[in-house]
Amino acid sequence: MHVLVLGAAAGGGFPQWNCNCSLCRGLREGSIEATPRTQSSIAISSDGERWLLCNASPDIRSQLAANRELHPRRIPRDSGIGGVLLMDAQIDHATGLLSLREGCPFDVWCTPNVHQDLSSGFPLFTMLEHWGGLNWRPIGIDETHLEAEFEVPACPGLAFTAVALTSNAPPYSPRRGAPTPGDNIGLLIEDRERDKRLFYAPGLGRLDVRVRSFLRRADCVLVDGTLWHNDELIRAGVGQATGADMGHLALAGAGGLLEELADLPADTRRVLIHINNTNPILDERSPERGTLDEASIEVAFDGMRLEI
Repeated sequence: MHVLVLGAAAGGGFPQWNCNCSLCRGLREGSIEATPRTQSSIAISSDGERWLLCNASPDIRSQLAANRELHPRRIPRDSGIGGVLLMDAQIDHATGLLSLREGCPFDVWCTPNVHQDLSSGFPLFTMLEHWGGLNWRPIGIDETHLEAEFEVPACPGLAFTAVALTSNAPPYSPRRGAPTPGDNIGLLIEDRERDKRLFYAPGLGRLDVRVRSFLRRADCVLVDGTLWHNDELIRAGVGQATGADMGHLALAGAGGLLEELADLPADTRRVLIHINNTNPILDERSPERGTLDEASIEVAFDGMRLEI
């Protein structure tokens, strides 16, 4: 299984264009040791030729340009993209579909909740009909089905299991503040021939026994590293929302994600993605980054490649 990290940052990227927090300012001025990151997206492949995009961020054009595996190579109009899967309907994860309009129609896997939000409050499915449209491939997550298995033709040999996660719906959704199963998913991706598994969950608001079981089944977890502290935006003076408000479980503190990652089997590879521009782990010399290094927890970066 091949995994390309196209973008590793949360919404707005790093540095965020209008942010003067200590980290964004430090990166611009060169006073901290840090690397710029674009907005979160990965690509999955079983053969290194055809790729499934997991989310299509607003930075998709530069991300495609930076990864030769996704360049056109065979015919005059071409791409390595064999489909798109949306983990949720957030602007940061779906807007890139507009930049892919020249390649329509695309097969797009998403839940009924996501399809509804992207056909109404933010009607990408409707808008892109003018360029050939998007072929919706439903992922069957709803209030009575919290898991759904499916296959993607572009990734032969890989089996996908969508897992309902507790997070939040986007601001334009009628379920904002009261999400239901299908607003946000995680993915267990299995190479059954090699008996290897990846669990991908960039938006993880709460852990339960069911989600913990998927984390423990994986050889590699690529999971939500948005915030170090739940009240991080408040501390940085850039907002009033907490991680819980946004649907992201903070890394530090009692019940934080670091505790859960520490309980995984010792041979599990642990990688954080969807890093907000306020998170001190972006500063490679920060004490928080040192804590991760001591725990053998990696921080994803644009262009990172994983072989699982």
